[in-house]
Amino acid sequence: MKKVLISIGTRPNTIKVTQFKKLLPKYPALDIKLLHTGQHYDHKMAKVFFEQFDLVPDFQISLEHHDPLGQSLEMTKKIGKVIESYNPDILLTPGDVNSTFSAAYAAYKLGVTVGHIESGLRSFDRSMPEEINRRMTDQISDIHFTTESSGRENLVNEGIDPESIHFVGNTMIDSLVAFADQIDSSAVLDNNGISSGEYYLLTFHRPSNVDTRESQIKLVNLVKMLCKTRKCVFPIHPRTEKSLDKNGLLGDLRFQSNLILLPPLAYFEFQKLIKHARIVITDSGGIQEETTFQRIPCLTLRENTERPVTTEVGSNRLMEFDEKAVQLACQEIEDRNALIGEVPPLWDGKSTRRILDVLSR
Repeated sequence: MKKVLISIGTRPNTIKVTQFKKLLPKYPALDIKLLHTGQHYDHKMAKVFFEQFDLVPDFQISLEHHDPLGQSLEMTKKIGKVIESYNPDILLTPGDVNSTFSAAYAAYKLGVTVGHIESGLRSFDRSMPEEINRRMTDQISDIHFTTESSGRENLVNEGIDPESIHFVGNTMIDSLVAFADQIDSSAVLDNNGISSGEYYLLTFHRPSNVDTRESQIKLVNLVKMLCKTRKCVFPIHPRTEKSLDKNGLLGDLRFQSNLILLPPLAYFEFQKLIKHARIVITDSGGIQEETTFQRIPCLTLRENTERPVTTEVGSNRLMEFDEKAVQLACQEIEDRNALIGEVPPLWDGKSTRRILDVLSR
């Protein structure tokens, strides 16, 4: 029996691993345990996802530190204790958050084989903590599972052994496929009085867009502009809400006509909003992939993306955070039905199986 420990720490991580245990009956030589590192663990940001996916972590870590350095050091130490207890043959760690590298590093120091899910993605922007996490995790991983062709190219350029690289597709899409019926059954549109294709969906949480008063004013003005064209739905990230409230700008949004301001949503509800949006306007990473799969136009207000296939093949466009530029892009999409795109290769709902096939070998 080959023992596999999957380490996750945030909502995006959870979305990427929902099918591993469900497929276990087809892989009798594997035993899989799930570890939650506690990087995000409150009802809105994590627990509700576990409930919808019917996932129960086998190991759960509680963290005392909240600053990035203290949290990372604490996670590494406590993940190490779980590894020593379970004694896995392989540790799988998805994504690019702090717990991604903490888990990889703990396993590496304890002599456990490391597999990185979503390996090789690069923004080439070292000011982003996620970029550092991705690069360091890949350097100490033994098996590299890539979602798109750029992943292999980047890894080879960094000296990674090509034999360790496996193009498997995107496990995040596996969740969209597996839970398609539950997503379609969500009543989130009816509950908020919105119609399919008649609203813009907005999400913003990156520090460069929400941490300073100047950036927050730009965000509020952008939302006001968009609301003049269509109804806007804005599930507000706790980080964004806290920043706006601190500078007295939250009220400008709460009383904005044509805006539906929502708390963080569960997975099924949010994915239905994506699927039926006219345009998604975001600064997220994973949403670029989800909109590409659903072939929904997406404007990503960032200077770069670690997921270039979403712009080369999919429905995503990188945009500067500029009110006029976004307005013109939205008008072009409305007039020409632009930015539909195609679904990238191997984004077919079978990526988890491909990873399990590799682990079985």
